[in-house]
Amino acid sequence: MLHFENAPKKATNLSLNSKVLEAARELGMNVSQTVDNLLAEEVKRRYWEKWAADNQDGMDAHNRRVAEEGLPLGRYRSFARSLGDGKKS
Repeated sequence: MLHFENAPKKATNLSLNSKVLEAARELGMNVSQTVDNLLAEEVKRRYWEKWAADNQDGMDAHNRRVAEEGLPLGRYRSFARSLGDGKKS
């Protein structure tokens, strides 16, 4: 799992649109914190996107098995029978 909390800060140089930066400062925004938060969210999004792509074969195989055989304990799920769970006992 990705955990970025409580990591030390590291100085870096960024090239930002000067007008956007000026507007952000006029609005009193903490540019470093805003960029840090947005970058963390984008890293998480791309990480999970890559994870899903890397694991697609396994997820497809699991879904095929469930479609063919039902859920492993599906016969004990009386509340979901109408959805097709546990159709094969």
